[in-house]
Amino acid sequence: MKKVIKCGQFFDSNTGKVLKDIAVVIDGNKITEVAPAADVCCKDAEVIDLSGKFVMPGLIDAHVHINMNGEASMQYAVTSDATAAINSMIYAQRDLMAGFTTLRDEGAQGYSDVAVRDAINAGKIVGPRISCSGEAIGGTGGHADSHFLPCVTGKHAFGQIIDGPDAGRKAARTAFKYGADQIKIMATGGVMSFGDEPGAPELTYEEMKAIIDVAASKGKITSAHAHGAEGIKIAVRAGITSIEHGMLMDEECMDMMAEHGTYLIPTIIAAHNIVVNGVASGIPAWAVEKAERCLENHYENLKKCMAKGVKIGFGTDTGTPFNRHGEQAFEFELMKKAGFTTEYILQAATRINAEMMKMDKQIGTIEAGKLADIVAFDASPMDDIKVMANCSFVMKGGVVYKG
Repeated sequence: MKKVIKCGQFFDSNTGKVLKDIAVVIDGNKITEVAPAADVCCKDAEVIDLSGKFVMPGLIDAHVHINMNGEASMQYAVTSDATAAINSMIYAQRDLMAGFTTLRDEGAQGYSDVAVRDAINAGKIVGPRISCSGEAIGGTGGHADSHFLPCVTGKHAFGQIIDGPDAGRKAARTAFKYGADQIKIMATGGVMSFGDEPGAPELTYEEMKAIIDVAASKGKITSAHAHGAEGIKIAVRAGITSIEHGMLMDEECMDMMAEHGTYLIPTIIAAHNIVVNGVASGIPAWAVEKAERCLENHYENLKKCMAKGVKIGFGTDTGTPFNRHGEQAFEFELMKKAGFTTEYILQAATRINAEMMKMDKQIGTIEAGKLADIVAFDASPMDDIKVMANCSFVMKGGVVYKG
């Protein structure tokens, strides 16, 4: 049976405008028509009345870690791959209930994200659409590496460790072999990794280019965890699709990203929650100190990026300390604080992310021919962005999961 959704307020992610009294016709998992409600025949259709709600495309979080759920210590070594997969299923379902019908996982242990994605796609479990990175790729001693004593052997907790272009090429091929949809690279040090420096580059141009070339040959995208300016510039020159975080960039980075069409995923909430909760919450002092440095100029840099025309998407780094699945909508408030308009923020979390992920033929807008990923809220975020924290209706692929 066809479904007809009557929308009181309808967000057009192409234009950023809010339309009134629109009807969306759905057949199976796809949208077949979008038109004024008065022009749509509801005979022999299941009518879903959202006339009192704000309706928009399913949200896309372009940076999550479904293995983790806000633990202060972020100790991966005590969790088996099997446990990580089960936890990931639960966390991904929380994201779906919060309105995030699509996720991009930015690095998981043991390809547990791939296992959860495949189970969802096969209809074995309920969950959002997931684009997987599998195990991230980083250099020795860097953000993807561990710092265990030499007597501790075995694979690393959060990535493949490479040194040299040939090793990078092999790591990228390995990730795709085991089911990754894209490649995640650790271009610089990070906040929650002991012993490295967020501003320091960790891979050479030749290493990153070798990795990115493998992805490009398969028509796949790439992303780079990158705080420091030099690491960002190397990644952009090497052809990276998106820079994640970018908190220590300079204006040359911004100009290069604008010129190359490189996307930025700001993840303000990740550093914010570490700084706000602080050492008293159990987060290591060295991590809090690094987060403070990263966050210091981030808002100002984002304003400059906007002015220069850098393409900015929406991502939350959910899973990092006190940044829990299903609760990441606070990023909408922080983006508003950074100076983005509400229209742009909603577009970033829908159409812009879909374009960046090369999924815009399927999702990101509510249009005929696209998958019926539709969410709704009881009030308009145009009046108060905090509304985004309370999603009341979730449809993914024509199936209603909430509301």
